[in-house]
Amino acid sequence: MKCPVCSAQVSRVLESREVDEGASIRRRRECIKCSHRFTTYERLEVPNLMIVKKSGERELFDREKLSRGIYRAFEKRPVSASKIEEIISEVERKARGYDQAELNSRKIGSLVMEELLSIDDVAYVRFASVYRSFATLDRFEKELKKIKKLHG
Repeated sequence: MKCPVCSAQVSRVLESREVDEGASIRRRRECIKCSHRFTTYERLEVPNLMIVKKSGERELFDREKLSRGIYRAFEKRPVSASKIEEIISEVERKARGYDQAELNSRKIGSLVMEELLSIDDVAYVRFASVYRSFATLDRFEKELKKIKKLHG
C-alpha cells in the first residue's frame, strides 16, 4: 500500500477490524519511511451487477446512487447515519444475493422500500413517492392507508 504522504511502498499494519458486517476490513497503517499513519479499506471484489431500468436501459449498479436516494428519504429524520449505512449495505447484499448478472430496477426499489418500512414511515413515503412516481393524490393516499393498516 502506497503512503499518501511520501509514496513509499512499505507500511506496517497497526490494527485491523471488520466493518460492514464483515464485508470490508479497515486497516490502520504506518509508513515505514516517514511514520505517517493512514487508514485503508479492503472490500471483497464482486462481479458487476447490471441494473435494467424501466426504459430498458442498462447501467452498472451504483452504491453511491442508491445511497443518495436513501439519504434523501431520511433527510431531517431521527435516524443515525450508521443505521442508514446498514440499510444501504443490506439492500446491496440482498441485490447481489440473487446471484444474477442483471437485476430489474423495480426489484432494487422494492428491497429499499422493504427496509424503509420497518424503520421510518416518513422515509418510506418519501422514497415511494419518487420510486412509484405517484401521478395522483388518490394513489398517494392509497399508499398512506396501506402504511396505516400495517402499523394500525
